[in-house]
Amino acid sequence: MITTEHLKIYPATQKQMEAFILAVTDSELKKAYMEMLEKGLQNPSQWNWYAMWQIELKDGTHIGELCFKGLSNDGVAEIGYGIQEAHQRYGYATEAVKAVLAWAFSFKEVTAIEAEVTIENIASQKVLAKCGFIANGHVGEEGPRCICK
Repeated sequence: MITTEHLKIYPATQKQMEAFILAVTDSELKKAYMEMLEKGLQNPSQWNWYAMWQIELKDGTHIGELCFKGLSNDGVAEIGYGIQEAHQRYGYATEAVKAVLAWAFSFKEVTAIEAEVTIENIASQKVLAKCGFIANGHVGEEGPRCICK
């Protein structure tokens, strides 16, 4: 578990991920989380790189999720995150991303963390900039890609 000034951040268990997947109504999100769960189960020693991470306030209130999309052989992981609308604009996404970046970079094999953000999502672009991400000149399915080293 990672703790910050306001948050507790930790990888979900298999049961937590399964329950979350059952509750998700967005088919694309459901598919992505199912793939992450399968990869985590296939690679138990890499669970934290595939698990959905829970983001909670210190009082236990669940406010969002964060995930890595695996760790490549060259030490690069992609990060994704979301904060529930009622808890946005309090700096929680920035606080969570900074905390998990510190965790990720504590592993010597991690060389970079990447992210992809839609052009319309100005708030997420600001989070990434505050966390040290810079545009890498590539565009993915969702939009411009950024990297943090």
